Amino acid sequence: MNATLLAASSKQALWFASRGTGVVCLILLTISVLLGIVTTSRIETRNWPRFIIEGVHRNVSLLVTVFLTLHVATTVIDGFAPITFLDAVVPFGSPYRRFWVGLGAVATDLLLALIISSLLRARIGYRVWRTIHWAAYACWPIALIHGIETGSDRHERWMLAIDAVSVTLVVVATAWRFAARDRLRFDPLVAAPARQPVGRAR
Repeated sequence: MNATLLAASSKQALWFASRGTGVVCLILLTISVLLGIVTTSRIETRNWPRFIIEGVHRNVSLLVTVFLTLHVATTVIDGFAPITFLDAVVPFGSPYRRFWVGLGAVATDLLLALIISSLLRARIGYRVWRTIHWAAYACWPIALIHGIETGSDRHERWMLAIDAVSVTLVVVATAWRFAARDRLRFDPLVAAPARQPVGRAR
C-alpha cells in the first residue's frame, strides 16, 4: 500500500515538475529575447552599462538551458507522453503529437546551436556567430507554439495570460527596436553625436 502511494506521489511530482519547468522555460526564454533586443539596440545607462545587460542576457539563456533539461527529463521519466530523450532533439519522430512535439525539438536544437556557437565564438568568427544568433531568435515563437499545442495547462486562464503577456512584450520590444534603428539611421544628431570642442588644459 505504502509502495503504491509512494509511486503515485512520485508520478504526480514528475507530472507537476514537467508542467512547471515548461512554463518557467517560456518565461525565461521571453526574458532572454527581451534582453537580446535591448542588447542589440546598444542602450545603456549609468546604473545598467551594456556589459551588465549582456551578462544578464547570457545568464538567463543558461538558466533556460537548465530548466529545458529538467523539462525534458521529467517529461520522459514521467512516461505520460510516450517520448524518448532522442525525440527531444530529433524533430518529428515522436509518436505522440508528432508535429507539435517536433517543434519543441526544433526549439531545443536552436537553443543548443546558440549556446555552442557562443562558446566557440572566437573560433567560428563573429559573422557566423551572429547568423546563428539571429536564427536562434526563432526558438521563442516555436517554443511558444509547442507549449500552446502540447501543454496540459494551455486552456487555463493563468497560462493564457502568460502567453498573452509574453507575446505582447516581445511584439512591443521588437517594434520599439525597429523604430529605434530607423531613428538612428535617419537622425544625424542621434546617429553621430556632436563632438565637444577640446579646450586648453588649465
